[in-house]
Amino acid sequence: MILSKKHLWIVIAILVFAIDRFTKSMVLDNLILEEPVNVFPMLNLFFTFNPGAAFSFLNKASGWQEWLFGGIAVGVSIFLVIWEFKIPVKDLWLKIALALVLGGTLGNLYDRVVYHKVVDFIDFYFKQWHYPAFNIADAAICIGAFMLIIDIMRKEKHKKV
Repeated sequence: MILSKKHLWIVIAILVFAIDRFTKSMVLDNLILEEPVNVFPMLNLFFTFNPGAAFSFLNKASGWQEWLFGGIAVGVSIFLVIWEFKIPVKDLWLKIALALVLGGTLGNLYDRVVYHKVVDFIDFYFKQWHYPAFNIADAAICIGAFMLIIDIMRKEKHKKV
């Protein structure tokens, strides 16, 4: 059976979630908390827990942020699924962008429910400066958001023509 474009977004969201879960399981099973493992110059694997949001936002709060970010993730996920069903199949770029965001959101939501914080492990750095650690779910969310911005800009450009 060939997968139709109509359901491609579901496969993409599941694939992002599965890759995120697999990589985080590997990290949890094989890396020591907060001990960097150099992979390439400027790239470490660095297992850490983030109780906050993207880029460690509110990671030092007293615990209330877990409920806030969990609730936001549930709300966003429901919104994205509803939106996906309303988007015509011909708007594939938008459907893929939202699927990336959905898969990433569900990946991080899983962590919040199971571990009460998010597993991060990708550490880019330059000399002494380190970008905040992140994971596959975060990357998918950022790529999807970037694609969404491009989609909006393309549609605005076509409106002016």
